[in-house]
Amino acid sequence: MAQALKRFENKVVVVTGRKPRHRTGYIGLGIAERFAQEGAKVCVTANEKSVHDAAAQLRERGFNALSVEMDVTDKAQVVAFYDEVAAKLGEVDVSVQNAGVIIIVKLPELTESEWDKVMAVNTKGMFLCCQEAATRMLRAGKGGRLINTASGQARQGFVYTPHYAASKFGVLGITQSLAKELAPTGITVNAFCPGIITTDMWSYNDEAWGKLLGDYQPGELMAEWVANIPMKRAGNGGDVAGLVAFLASDDAAYITGQMINVDGGMFMS
Repeated sequence: MAQALKRFENKVVVVTGRKPRHRTGYIGLGIAERFAQEGAKVCVTANEKSVHDAAAQLRERGFNALSVEMDVTDKAQVVAFYDEVAAKLGEVDVSVQNAGVIIIVKLPELTESEWDKVMAVNTKGMFLCCQEAATRMLRAGKGGRLINTASGQARQGFVYTPHYAASKFGVLGITQSLAKELAPTGITVNAFCPGIITTDMWSYNDEAWGKLLGDYQPGELMAEWVANIPMKRAGNGGDVAGLVAFLASDDAAYITGQMINVDGGMFMS
């Protein structure tokens, strides 16, 4: 990264997601760190107390970072969250909807509550944050950036996760719809589709799919899949953060309604 870049000085950036349990990786923290490095005032939010550790890591490095516990599926909490961000940092300029959950289970065992949880976090929660952030951006009249986390499963659904695939296809549909509605206002809306990224979620994916697809030991299935990636490696938070920062920058002012893969070439479409 060109360390001299300071594209987001005095900008307020929100990143939803969660803090990892095992520190194997965290897309949201990588994104927040990139914006902070480029001068932004950053707020990270999740529905668990460990999110405060993420902000503390950023503040220890001298960055302006705030953390707030918030459930993205609860509209009242979403509104209160953006109110708190405005009061402490200023009105939001960039909102990155990164909160997500996956449950891997065979079709006969998939429960209605599991379906509802995945759809609520991945699709409804993303929409509620976009809705509130856009409302404030429209009021301010300065444009803005909404950036949504989709998935490779928004390109192609995979076995044992119809609910997750549906939720991520939903992210793309909402992104396109909002992009068309907000385009005349200077607010762009885009999504990115990460492939295999070294995170807690992918540690779970490797273990859960590994048990259902064969007699895989931990790490074996992910290694097999990574070997088939054209770039021959899994991605990391920094790989994603570079794309997100570009989409939030002035250089991407004429880009909206797009879904961009960041997956080392897994999906070329």
